[in-house]
Amino acid sequence: MKAKKITALLLAATMIVSMTACGGNSNDTPTAGNDTTQTTPADDDADADTDTDAETPAAEENAGGDDYEALLEDIIPEETVTLDVFSQLANYSGEQIGWFGQIMLDKFNVKLNIIPDPDGVYETRMESGNLGDLVIWGNDGDEYLQAIEKGMLYDWEEDDLLSEYGPYIEEHYTYALEKNKKISGDTLYGFGFDVAVDPDERQDIMYTWDLRWDLYKELGYPEIKNLDDMVEVLGQMKEICPTDDNGKTTYGVSLFNDWDGDMVMFVKSTVSAYLGYDEFGFGFYDSVDQKYYPCLEEGGPYFEALKFYNTLFQKGLLDPDSQTQKYEGMMEDYQNGTAFLNIFNFLGSTFYNSEIHAADGKAMYPCPPSEAQPIAYGQNVYGGNRPWTIGAKTEYPELCMAILNWLATPEGRMTIEYGPKDVCWYYDDNGKTCFTDLGRTAKLDIQTEMTNGYTGTFDDGSFKINNTTWALDTENLDSNGDTYNYRKWESYATEPGSEIEADWRAVTGCNFFDERMGQTDYRLAPGTMYSAGSKSDELQVVWNQVATCIKENSWKAIYAKTDEEFDQIVADMIAQADEYGYDQCVEFQENEVKLRAEAENAVK
Repeated sequence: MKAKKITALLLAATMIVSMTACGGNSNDTPTAGNDTTQTTPADDDADADTDTDAETPAAEENAGGDDYEALLEDIIPEETVTLDVFSQLANYSGEQIGWFGQIMLDKFNVKLNIIPDPDGVYETRMESGNLGDLVIWGNDGDEYLQAIEKGMLYDWEEDDLLSEYGPYIEEHYTYALEKNKKISGDTLYGFGFDVAVDPDERQDIMYTWDLRWDLYKELGYPEIKNLDDMVEVLGQMKEICPTDDNGKTTYGVSLFNDWDGDMVMFVKSTVSAYLGYDEFGFGFYDSVDQKYYPCLEEGGPYFEALKFYNTLFQKGLLDPDSQTQKYEGMMEDYQNGTAFLNIFNFLGSTFYNSEIHAADGKAMYPCPPSEAQPIAYGQNVYGGNRPWTIGAKTEYPELCMAILNWLATPEGRMTIEYGPKDVCWYYDDNGKTCFTDLGRTAKLDIQTEMTNGYTGTFDDGSFKINNTTWALDTENLDSNGDTYNYRKWESYATEPGSEIEADWRAVTGCNFFDERMGQTDYRLAPGTMYSAGSKSDELQVVWNQVATCIKENSWKAIYAKTDEEFDQIVADMIAQADEYGYDQCVEFQENEVKLRAEAENAVK
């Protein structure tokens, strides 16, 4: 799509945004979307002993040239400074350690103190009057708008902060910056995540239905048409593989509740993975038919997915620790082969597909039910709904902007994803992106020990802020036509790395994950400038009560021992939510459907 067309879309979308009171949505699901530091392998040939500080990276030259480098020298502190990073997306608390921590120390002489957002933290920090130095949001909705209203965020155009210290952002994130200004009332506070170069492309489908392919092969590749078939196959897998690597009982799935929002995350994400509908307030939106499905609709998609997990529980195929364990517990389960299925491409195969498992003929690969219509998100030049911002009370606004500017460069984005440049990845003489031996191994096994002066494992140093700048599947402007997604690099178009991978390729006729998912009847949700409307204080109180009701009762329903108990819990959930004012929430969201549809129609 050319610049004129994008400009036309921007103008049309601006009209739509101006009709709303601004705010956030969750249609850039999920999350994890988003723990970007955990994925899988690739290729190499570089000198792993290259000093990452030996020469000025191209991305830094593009970020502003020699004048900018001189400007940085003036703001980088002589004594190490600790910056507080309040991230609503973080799964980690404390100092950023390992290789990324070292990079921040070397480049900017800063340490990053990561502050996650469990219940009550946002409110406490708002009451204190200081959110932090860097502030990363889970969405651009009500809490974000409250922070703006109360003067808690730094205006990026004040004293030419962006133009002076964020030149790469100013030049390359034009539409994402414009979207942010429209959300906040024509004042610039940041930009959203997963920004794209070309809106005519789609992102890789993240709902890949990763399944233990070695066990599936042993079972004779049984047909999996629907959710019932998946339950049956997972039961058969447990029969032939009753224990994991450590002798622990195996299950079909292992869940966690850290990322629950208005609804239970795994339940609503299964709707997106199976039916192709996007999470949308208390319900789901189908971009194809532009239709809304309230989550408590009897016989609706949320209850279909909820029953899927309850059936797994009743059959002994759901890890009973799912509600109480955290992200780390789930991660260990998939690393050890405790669970056989995960719908996300960054939570199942990422952890299980190590070199050791591959050598043993074991792996997780996409195996979606044939009737699944997973959602596919369009590339979005406006960016998603998780803004990068700077706290109004920071003593170091220029330094914060310089850090964000580097993260927004191709080098910064590549570093977030793959580790230090020239230690884990590099560009060859033709400008193509390649892994070093260490980088490939670290992507294949995140417990790989780092070298070249970096300590700890790759996972230890992974990017704990847990947000992105450029979209993974958009063009890397520093490369010769590559994206940030290593699975699409020419250097990674290799022969199968193991016999089990060769088997998956032979059966599916595909060489990489997204090629397989492209065979499905996926449903496309285009990238737009839509942002959700702001709720009144009264509605927000109702909304919070309904959300708590839905989440608590959903987990109860998952653990129901009988179908009768499940039905009773669901009936109680509906009745309780109605008493809290669920109908007011649905009415609000139905109006949002109209605005989102208008935004989609503007880009068609």
